[in-house]
Amino acid sequence: MLTSAFEKNFALRSLRALRSIPVALAVAGAGLHAQSLTYTKGQNVAPAYEGWEQGADGAKYFVFGYMNRNWEEEIDVPVGADNGFTAAAPGLNVDQGQPTHFLPRRNRFIFKVKVPANFSEKDELVWTLTTHGKTEKAFATLRPDYILDDVVKASETGALGAGTSSPEVRSNKPPVIHIVEANTRNVKAWQPVELVSEVKDDGVPKRRGAGAGAAVRATGAGGQSGDTTGALFARAASSPPVRITVGKNVGLHVTWFLYRGPAGAKVTFDPPQIKPWEDTRAGANSPWAPVWMAPPIPEDGRQPVHVTFSEPGTYVLRCRADDGALVSDEEVTVVVTK
Repeated sequence: MLTSAFEKNFALRSLRALRSIPVALAVAGAGLHAQSLTYTKGQNVAPAYEGWEQGADGAKYFVFGYMNRNWEEEIDVPVGADNGFTAAAPGLNVDQGQPTHFLPRRNRFIFKVKVPANFSEKDELVWTLTTHGKTEKAFATLRPDYILDDVVKASETGALGAGTSSPEVRSNKPPVIHIVEANTRNVKAWQPVELVSEVKDDGVPKRRGAGAGAAVRATGAGGQSGDTTGALFARAASSPPVRITVGKNVGLHVTWFLYRGPAGAKVTFDPPQIKPWEDTRAGANSPWAPVWMAPPIPEDGRQPVHVTFSEPGTYVLRCRADDGALVSDEEVTVVVTK
């Protein structure tokens, strides 16, 4: 008998994962045919409703992400009819903090929307997104099988296997990220600006070595941080996936990315940043790549980055602290002039 909200939630989400297994197996079995249907550009972005959670303030929040079906193309869609929200609640602003710059592939748990007052389980909040001439919608509801918690997030980002958990991961808290100095800056186009982040974390989950989804593996299967021999990396790079869900290497890291900006503008980060999206290709600078490892964090937690903007306009940059299972975000608004 389920005796707690956590157990009920975990069972419901595990059931959803199990129901997806036949589809995932069918996709995996397609082999080369499935690979031939991937694209570098020209495909649309699909909005995704991840679930809902209750904040420390007691308010409920819908959580959204997206799937850019391209492996390379990054797409800009200004807030408006092609990128906006609608709901039964009157007076809802189409701008609910959604991104206007869409990175490649799957991006989970990107932003939250406070649930409107008097919203019931029968109501829906709809995010509409039109890209490359195709319109798709994400429908947010308060159904109980969409309740989110930290274990669900860790599982769905790939730090855990579907339906699994561990005492270590259940004790984990998100890292804390802080932007040194002001969160609003003014700069000229092509003039680098230095931004400094400061991160703190509880050290959970422990930084572990090659092999995606290492958060709950035994030492012999996933490897500890010292298992960095050439043989281990070669084996991980050449081995087929061992799971049908996405897998992620764990370890605290910080990355910057463009969240909003003028359409077509280019933002350059120096040094190049770790990818916040699910790049599963061997050799990618991504936690989802098979031989990736989190770089060491300075003792004071501070890491500078130099950012250059190609066009005048207003940009919103996201700084993400990620321990492999949970993330925290901060934003910096940069006004760029000629």
